[in-house]
Amino acid sequence: MSHIRHAHLFRNGRNQALRIPREFELPGDEVIIHREGSCLIIEPVQKKNNLAMLLADWKPLQEEFPDITDLPPDDVDI
Repeated sequence: MSHIRHAHLFRNGRNQALRIPREFELPGDEVIIHREGSCLIIEPVQKKNNLAMLLADWKPLQEEFPDITDLPPDDVDI
């Protein structure tokens, strides 16, 4: 069973904010929030820091590519 704890709501300008207890801290500095019925669901955003990390997550293509027979022309010095 999950740990249950009371938390405090407060105003921050025109927004309502939630003080999250230490044992429920989320990684990062951004979350996704949505409502399901009367519940609010808060999930951390998993950020991709750079292109190399994004490409590392992709699976290789399982396709065969045909040989290129019509090669481009040679470079010309202008």
